[in-house]
Amino acid sequence: MTINDAHCHFFSSRFLELLTQGMPDLPAEGRADAVAQRLQWTPPRTAEELADRWTEALDRHGVSRAALISSIPGDEDSVAAAVARHPSRFVGFFMINPTGADADQRLTRAFGEQRLRCACLFPAMHRYRLDDERVGKVFEAAAAHGGAVFVHCGVLTVGVRAKLGLRSVFDLRSGDPLAVASLAAAYPSVPVVIPHFGAGFFREALMATAQCPNVHLDTSSSNSWMKYYPGLTLEAVFRQALDIAGAERLLFGTDSSFFPRGWQAGVFEAQRAALGGAGVSETDRALILAGNFDRLFPQP
Repeated sequence: MTINDAHCHFFSSRFLELLTQGMPDLPAEGRADAVAQRLQWTPPRTAEELADRWTEALDRHGVSRAALISSIPGDEDSVAAAVARHPSRFVGFFMINPTGADADQRLTRAFGEQRLRCACLFPAMHRYRLDDERVGKVFEAAAAHGGAVFVHCGVLTVGVRAKLGLRSVFDLRSGDPLAVASLAAAYPSVPVVIPHFGAGFFREALMATAQCPNVHLDTSSSNSWMKYYPGLTLEAVFRQALDIAGAERLLFGTDSSFFPRGWQAGVFEAQRAALGGAGVSETDRALILAGNFDRLFPQP
């Protein structure tokens, strides 16, 4: 069966450099390699080398295509380089802070010249409300370029920040799927993706999908947010999501990110077992694991 991964983070050298700006105990030269050594990661090296490593990992696990997310504003070039090197394997996503002074220019360049296809919003991380008019500009740009918008809702933890001792002041009140539904309704031509089944706002994410046919849920990560729902299982999550959103609006993802860990086969196996336990048909399983991704992000 074909597998596409809708949620992978491209932790490039530039990502590590931008993430650790202001850390005085790291060298100015070779900073990315020093950070990787501290994290016990394989150094990313160039964007092209990292793209090749990703391709090799996907090949080993039989994964056809993957979304690569530039995971800090300002690292769009890295993912654009990866997509240019392997256009049949990767779809470029990019994190954007719509309150940034250069957000409009970044949006235009990312969706245009760089040919990235999905803008990623992290309102809790960047501390803005989804009803801010500047967020509307992200949706306008996506609509103008045939792109999509990904909105992280609910619980947000960034493991690499914690490992490096970086302070994270996230406002979880900002990531409400009900606010996403309001935006999705205003831009019905824009596919909207809420990752991790809403990451703790499961009920609200389901309400958003029920209200707006352009809202999709991605299944990525270990979904540890289930601990906030005593007794909830991944199988039950899939059953309820399928009942309300339908198989056509679920996108398989792993939340894979760094090497040498690479692509998280364990996440895939857990989700495959949950789909089996939920009695999902082969037709619907094919949509979740690959077909919906190919429909939203067709081959160039």
